[in-house]
Amino acid sequence: MEDVVNPEDINIYRQISGGVTASQLLHGSANPIGGQSAIVKLRWGSDPRGMLIKDATPFIKFALGENVKQSNWGDVHVVRYPQTRMGVEQVFEDAFTRAEQYNEDWEKFNGLSSKEKSTTPKPRVDLELEALAQILNGKRQITCHSYVQSEINMLMKVADRHHFKVNTFTHILEGYKVADKMKEHGAAGSTFSDWWTYKYEVREAIPYNASLMNEVGVLTAINSDDAEMARRLNQEAAKSLKYGGMSEEEAWKMVTLNPAKMLHLDHHIGSIKPGKDADLVLWNTDPLSIYAKPDFTMIDGAIYFDRQKNQEKNEWVEKERNRLIQLMLKEKQGEKDVQEIKPEEKKILHCDD
Repeated sequence: MEDVVNPEDINIYRQISGGVTASQLLHGSANPIGGQSAIVKLRWGSDPRGMLIKDATPFIKFALGENVKQSNWGDVHVVRYPQTRMGVEQVFEDAFTRAEQYNEDWEKFNGLSSKEKSTTPKPRVDLELEALAQILNGKRQITCHSYVQSEINMLMKVADRHHFKVNTFTHILEGYKVADKMKEHGAAGSTFSDWWTYKYEVREAIPYNASLMNEVGVLTAINSDDAEMARRLNQEAAKSLKYGGMSEEEAWKMVTLNPAKMLHLDHHIGSIKPGKDADLVLWNTDPLSIYAKPDFTMIDGAIYFDRQKNQEKNEWVEKERNRLIQLMLKEKQGEKDVQEIKPEEKKILHCDD
């Protein structure tokens, strides 16, 4: 994802207008073992590399469930492997078995003397196995798209067999069923607040999920899978006050300190403390209120969103748009060759796309 960061995407500006200062960017969930994520500060208008948090822990996206096997998506999908949830497990088992061998081959080669290396073929570099070897060596963390308890259990057992940890289960709408096992494993849970029944495998999702996982002792956060929802994470966190009676402080941690801990960045961000980054939001009222709006959003001490200035810019844009339209109409009335207005459409992708 680091290769496709677009700092001029309008959704970044909309996120900071909703008080969001940092994000983990993940692609969709089509493959059991997907690509590597980007962890960014929402420095609207910077260069792409300037968005990245330079010392962020590397992550990779895994996925389980219907998005991966796709066996009921129609006839065009039946030639794809894996076609079953058991097949998904086998993908992980095969991949980490190969990664263990890859690790062993390189350890043997690196342990040779210079003279021995000169007469020994060097192991072939494999970028996919490099990423998995980093997981085995504790240098890369996993965030895994997940829904049902059986699959959450499955991946934790695969991890135990191959001696690595699953850092975070995302979505994890049946996390309340396996929260005790997640705590024992050391996995965190980043969940939707109240999404349910949008497909069969989320039919047992409940809005108490975040509160129940939190009560058991699982590090819990609220995540977004949608550009619109992402700028209302304060309201998503507030739902845990209603569902499960969570305290205001614990609810607010769901979108501040807890996700920072999941990303291993709580020494930088996630709370207001001397020595941490000046990523601050000034709200016009209690941020857990439905009426709350940020007046200012600050990242690294610089103001990236100012509500009053935003209003002034909107008024200027409206005047400029009207001015240009009037010019075009005058040109058209004078029978000059004028192009028709062609609005640009940009599709906003979701996890299921």
